[in-house]
Amino acid sequence: MSALAVLAFFPLMAQELALPCDSILRREAARMLMVGFRGDKIDDNSDAARYVRDLHVGSIVLFDVDLTSESKKAGTRNITSKRQLIKLTSDLQSYADEPLIIAADQEGGMVCRLKTRYGFKPTVNALYLGTQDNCDTTLYYGMRIAQELKECGVNLNLAPVLDIHREDGPHLGHFKRCFSTNVDVITRNAGWFIDAHYKHGVLCAVKHFPGHGSALGDSHLGMVDVTDTWNAYELEPFTNLIKQRKVDVVMTAHIYNRKLDKDYPATLSHKIVTELLRDNLHYDGVVVTDDMYMEGILSQYSIPDALALAINAGADILLVGNNIDTGFEPNRPFKLVDIIVDLVKTGKVPYQRIHESSERILRLKAKLKR
Repeated sequence: MSALAVLAFFPLMAQELALPCDSILRREAARMLMVGFRGDKIDDNSDAARYVRDLHVGSIVLFDVDLTSESKKAGTRNITSKRQLIKLTSDLQSYADEPLIIAADQEGGMVCRLKTRYGFKPTVNALYLGTQDNCDTTLYYGMRIAQELKECGVNLNLAPVLDIHREDGPHLGHFKRCFSTNVDVITRNAGWFIDAHYKHGVLCAVKHFPGHGSALGDSHLGMVDVTDTWNAYELEPFTNLIKQRKVDVVMTAHIYNRKLDKDYPATLSHKIVTELLRDNLHYDGVVVTDDMYMEGILSQYSIPDALALAINAGADILLVGNNIDTGFEPNRPFKLVDIIVDLVKTGKVPYQRIHESSERILRLKAKLKR
């Protein structure tokens, strides 16, 4: 094949993409956002309708508890019953002009948005499944979760957790969110869990890359450094499942790991997201951040700086649940698109990165039609 033919097949390698018109740039920037909203129903004037219909965000994330309210009680956010959730997700899709990614954290056990109090089936935690380490058992519970997600219109489960179990871990080990201390057990059970979801047409996001299990702090509350506790084998469950072609989405962790990057936390690290995950592990699927408004980021960076670093690092979807102690801001998604557009126009983020992520997200959305 001639040099010119090669460049025809790989135009991004030949030259930088030209900056498009504002409408296309804003559309691609909005496609990178996964946002949350208040309310268990929507209409033409609701925030969710504005996000999907007017801004064209690519993804929505659902919660059952409104952590920005004073009560923080169950059923105060987006989920109150199965019938209600079916109607909500159907209405969300009706405002979208391309398939909308609708995500929720339905790991099982303590991290469970579809709770029995709303009429959903009981779940078990990952540590229980890893302790059983039985294909039939993990498939059974994974299928129950996936079937209810599918029936309710949720097409991306922000699970399973691939982190190594550590009993004294406050954010993961305490809630039994990890399958095991054994890499092979994690790989097997996560693979079965993902298989169960695929059977029902639900995608999964594995988390938290490059390994959050050894953390002795909670990145919701501040910067967490795992340099002295992290081990290279924590990468193995991710490596194994990527090789098995079972990974469509990887979620990053807001943790510092100076063994991998002396300067930036994983979510904002080009060394970790692009050089390690994409180049070394040969992963070319979608990368989603953990919530960009967690204190693990906000305590160290401004939002414009954090967005620039995350996008340049290689993140494709920027999660902004609008559901943590920093408070709910109805117009936050619109402001974020403005920031991303400004970052591109001022040269802090190359347009090529925005377009690259937009194309990955569209490929992911194409899988939702299966």
